[in-house]
Amino acid sequence: MLQTSSEPAAPRALDGLVIHAPALPNIPWQPRPAGLDDLVWRYSENPVIGRRPLPRVTGIYNSAVVPFADGFIGVFRTEGMDRIPHLHVGRSPDGLKWTFEPKPIDLVSDDDEISRFEYAYDPRVTLIGEDYYVTWCNGYHGPTIGVARTRDFVHFEQLENAFLPYNRNGVLFPRKIGGKFAMLSRPSDTGHTPFGDIFYSESPDMEHWGRHRHVMGKGWPWFQGTKIGAGPSPIETSEGWLLFYHAVTQTCNGFVYSMSAALLDRDEPWRVTARCNQALLCPEAPYELTGFVPGVCFPVGCLCDGATGRIAIYYGAADTFSALCFCNAADVIAFVKANST
Repeated sequence: MLQTSSEPAAPRALDGLVIHAPALPNIPWQPRPAGLDDLVWRYSENPVIGRRPLPRVTGIYNSAVVPFADGFIGVFRTEGMDRIPHLHVGRSPDGLKWTFEPKPIDLVSDDDEISRFEYAYDPRVTLIGEDYYVTWCNGYHGPTIGVARTRDFVHFEQLENAFLPYNRNGVLFPRKIGGKFAMLSRPSDTGHTPFGDIFYSESPDMEHWGRHRHVMGKGWPWFQGTKIGAGPSPIETSEGWLLFYHAVTQTCNGFVYSMSAALLDRDEPWRVTARCNQALLCPEAPYELTGFVPGVCFPVGCLCDGATGRIAIYYGAADTFSALCFCNAADVIAFVKANST
């Protein structure tokens, strides 16, 4: 049975783990199915968002969700018949049933050079202080990291692009580190991101980014041999920052995107303290294997109940659907530490 706001979350032993996140008793949740040993399990009613939730839209996927008011809100990637991606706001009372603004987000800037639009995709949303920051892959002479902030998800102020082209998967930490904003990203080139490594950068003002540090790279084992990229905003715990990331391998039938996890040092997040040696979620379900790009599980949004350690992850499936999976923080962290590269 699905956990809803009318069914209080049962306390769960965290085995001494402290999660630095607020309680979220109305987190969407299903218990692990009986007899299943996987650390991550899928929502039984997936996909939570189908292929055509808006007129002339052929998919909503790779989208971010956060708690807001008494429910949930998100910034969603949509694609129409022209395949040009846009960002839309979506709202939900329970994280499962969604309604969407029919028009794309109006990103406002006093600088016409910043607000020019080519495309926008794969957004993340991170609450820092009282502001919600949206980062996305922004078209500006090639892909780079766009940044905007909002407090009401109606008015969006677009800030300077964080980096030069080419860059993807800009993911903010949910608090300042050493007094600076902090972001993970994956520099790339004009091809299909052959660089493939995750870097850390910091900023005093969300405009000027520097102190770049290499975090971790693609490579062995094979499931992450082609490229990797940060997923949802990291979750702060007493064991470090829990980072879910997508890992890509090359097969004779093309790329396969899976999800894995790593632990980063709390004070110096470019230092990896543990990194899982295998995927935690691989494309297996029909909606992950059939779509515009088959064989994709792409984690982007994450909800965490700091009181119980329950985690709900929104991920793009086959570049077509939005799906949901679940796990427990203590179990994932223990597994990553025990099975680290």
